[in-house]
Amino acid sequence: MGGFAEAALERVRMARSRLAAAQEAGDAYEEAVAADELDDALRIAREHGIDPDAATDSG
Repeated sequence: MGGFAEAALERVRMARSRLAAAQEAGDAYEEAVAADELDDALRIAREHGIDPDAATDSG
């Protein structure tokens, strides 16, 4: 996997993590910001033919 794909998947992983943390904390503002970041990360990955679900694979 190339560097761009790895970076895109890392961005998806981080956005998912941030969204989960915001939801757990009950922080509506942070949740909205994180959801927007996740939407953007997913869009970019898909536009470049990267499977964003690969970001959930371990190893």
